[in-house]
Amino acid sequence: MFRVSVSVTTVRQLIETKIIPCIGVHRNLACLLRSMGGVRWKSSLRPAPLLTATPVRALIDEQISIKGRFLPPQCPVTVCAQMHSDHGDLWEAFAHYNTNADGTVNLTRDRSVGGSYLGCEPMGLFWGLQPAPGSREGLRLRKENLETPYVMLMSLLEGHVSPSERQSTELAAITTERWYMAPGVRRTEIRQDGVVGTLFLPPGPGPFPAMLDLWGIGGGLVEYRSALLASRGYASFSLAYLGHKDLPGPQTCINVGDSYFKSAYHILQDHRQVCADRIGIIGTSFGVYLSLRLATQAGVKLSCLICINGPVGSTVKLYDADGRSESSESDQKHMVYDDQGHVSFKHISLPANIIPETKVKLEHIACPLMYILGEDDQSTANRGDPEGCW
Repeated sequence: MFRVSVSVTTVRQLIETKIIPCIGVHRNLACLLRSMGGVRWKSSLRPAPLLTATPVRALIDEQISIKGRFLPPQCPVTVCAQMHSDHGDLWEAFAHYNTNADGTVNLTRDRSVGGSYLGCEPMGLFWGLQPAPGSREGLRLRKENLETPYVMLMSLLEGHVSPSERQSTELAAITTERWYMAPGVRRTEIRQDGVVGTLFLPPGPGPFPAMLDLWGIGGGLVEYRSALLASRGYASFSLAYLGHKDLPGPQTCINVGDSYFKSAYHILQDHRQVCADRIGIIGTSFGVYLSLRLATQAGVKLSCLICINGPVGSTVKLYDADGRSESSESDQKHMVYDDQGHVSFKHISLPANIIPETKVKLEHIACPLMYILGEDDQSTANRGDPEGCW
């Protein structure tokens, strides 16, 4: 009994002399921190802030769910996205959020209150990308190496800040990959019957519906849209018609005509992995005019036609009825320059400035037609411009 009573007494002494004063010290410290105001401290029970992106690896047109967790409630944070182009230029976007009562931020649900965009925009950090401050002028984000993804660093910053503010505190970060070409997509260079292009085929034996892919007067061979179409189950043939080393004549002229584009159509139609009766065309800018022109040719039977920001006639002089041109440059008298020297081409394609004999008779097109107009496009006129209706 004596030993037990001694133990109990010892325990009571420990409680009175050690633990109670210790509790008092912690209470005094907490009061001091609150009186200072704005002091951020971590509880040993709260996990470190976490930023997630699901899925981490995705196609460029696939929505990603971005969430921040384990944050203080009702506090300002910034979500930032940064990536480098194939040429090494830095692109970025950022948005300001206030965390919810549970200490979370969810870009599919919450509204941005500042930054690159406002409101609830789940993919705003992607479509809002712009060249970082101090970048060289005239940048355009176009993927060239389709065997590599865009690698995007996403970070969660303390407070409402911009990425250029070096003193901002990074709370969490994650790296995501954005691809144009899905696993299993096959890329084949085509040099056949004088036709220059690249064919992309989806995984599997097919046969697949197919698209002929035509871009604008900038020339070259642009492949990323065709790669993405193949990733979504369409055989897609990206076609060069101007400014490519394997095409005949000067690269500043359109040296191929209607027969060239018909040959490209027949290459698709005759391919063993293509549904011959399920072929469409997608065209952008001057490629719209070429798509419309091809759709009215004898022997070309299309399932659909998609036209994005382009004219119904030619804006460059053609030297023969087959569609060849002396130059790819339009009449410069219709170009408009702003105070910074940036040029707008959209007045060139106003109906009054299109060469009359080149206008395509849309009533001769037998397939379904989707015409997409970008009202802010500075390269092509649209219905929002005076005299812009076609």
